[in-house]
Amino acid sequence: MAHSILPVIGGIGIFLVGMVAMTEGLRALAGDALRRWIRVTTRSPSSGAATGAAATALLQSSSATTVAVVGFVGAGIMTFPQALGVIFGANIGTTATGWLVAIVGFKLQLGDFALPLVLAGILMRLFGRGSLQHAGWTLAGFGLLFVGINALATGMDALRTFLSPESLPGDGLAGRFLLVLLGIAVTIVTQSSSAGVAIAVTAVGAGAINFAQAAALVIGMDIGTTFTAVLATAGGSVAVRRTGFAHLVYNLLTGAMAFFLVLPLIAWADVVVPGGIVRDAQIGLVAFHTGFNLLGVVAILGFTGRFADLMKWLIPDRDPALTARLDERLLAEPAAACDALAATVDDLARAQFAILAGRLSGRPAGEFAPAAAALGEAADETRRFADRIQFAASESPAARHVASLHVLDHLARLAGRYRQAERIDRCAADPRLKPMADRLVRPLAALSKADDPTAGARAFDRLHRKFGRERQGFRAATIGLASADAIDVDEALQVLDAARWLDRVSYHLWRILLHLEAIRRDGAAEAPHAREAETEIEED
Repeated sequence: MAHSILPVIGGIGIFLVGMVAMTEGLRALAGDALRRWIRVTTRSPSSGAATGAAATALLQSSSATTVAVVGFVGAGIMTFPQALGVIFGANIGTTATGWLVAIVGFKLQLGDFALPLVLAGILMRLFGRGSLQHAGWTLAGFGLLFVGINALATGMDALRTFLSPESLPGDGLAGRFLLVLLGIAVTIVTQSSSAGVAIAVTAVGAGAINFAQAAALVIGMDIGTTFTAVLATAGGSVAVRRTGFAHLVYNLLTGAMAFFLVLPLIAWADVVVPGGIVRDAQIGLVAFHTGFNLLGVVAILGFTGRFADLMKWLIPDRDPALTARLDERLLAEPAAACDALAATVDDLARAQFAILAGRLSGRPAGEFAPAAAALGEAADETRRFADRIQFAASESPAARHVASLHVLDHLARLAGRYRQAERIDRCAADPRLKPMADRLVRPLAALSKADDPTAGARAFDRLHRKFGRERQGFRAATIGLASADAIDVDEALQVLDAARWLDRVSYHLWRILLHLEAIRRDGAAEAPHAREAETEIEED
């Protein structure tokens, strides 16, 4: 018995190593381009389903697709119903592994030819650079998949002495339900529904289980893959928890539908093609797996909006916090973490704009003290989160991560200037400075509420430059008044100091908006109106 089980266990292990290596290699090869493609092509739940299926089939990982979507929702780049479409489609994409196992592993029987692929892939990994390394890791993983399948098939043939359809629960409702639970358990233990499906395909091909039993196992494996996601999202942000719970509820509904379709499907197939499923149970099983997932997506797409509303009702929004998007679970995926960081610095900037607009309009500092304190704490937490985003040695830091750090830097400088209450009060009250301050108030108030605050970058570029030109004339006129004893010298110096404060504030506002614009453009090169490099400005 032990000699029969060991090859099965070893085959599963090799298969899992191959899946991990292949997925890692594919994700590294795809890089940020695939994430951008998911974002661009997802315009509705229907297009999201197609995108999710394609992305998951390509990456061989539904978790990578799901995490990317969670980042998009948390960053406000994608709506929750759109994200649900991608998640639904990811279920279809996961079935691609079953086809790979059934056709390439068993029909074409490429297991013996896979060993050279493993060697070639490892050599590319060891001696290659950049994309060649990632391609080598993908190739090695691909080869290991079929080495594992060969070992699994060998072990399963030997295991037929001890395992048969009669030794497992029967085809009744209770028996199938127990097999569904067993499929869930297998997936939780292996942390991979693909490995579970490979086991089921191998077992049904060896005759160790019949088609109905294998189908019940596959249904359980489809449900089991969501439990890992639910555990991983527990205690996370609202977007993260909604996504994990939505995945679970959807898979439970799809699994329930498939559970009652198994026997009618077998009966129908026998009428159309006598002995059809039994004659080629492996292909029939992966077709069933793809079919019920596809049917589930088609059935729910028309109700995606209502399904999203249900999830929002079950997991309501928390009290809005500036750092609500900064979920630690996203740190495992630097690109998703960068999305959350970018959206958070956008929120911080809006909050700072609102506070500055209020103070420059003459409202007292005490009115904004709680908001300013909350903003300071949120900025500190955001900087700590940004510091924890780690990129692989082979990756360059994401451009939107760099742009977000620039925004945080200018916000810190702006916060320092906000604490200079005397200068702010003078700008708001002095008749010579108030016209300049008023030119900041209205656009700042508008930007704090705008859907896209980056539209003000060009306007603040012009305003900053205008302030710089006007300061020279204002300085000469003010000093002239002091020289003619029209105003006190101390008062003149304070007015000039406040005017300089306005000029520097306008500079920081311009740079914040410019870097926010770079984030919106996914960190592309600076816009044509960004004529100055980042410069250090003396703070006093």
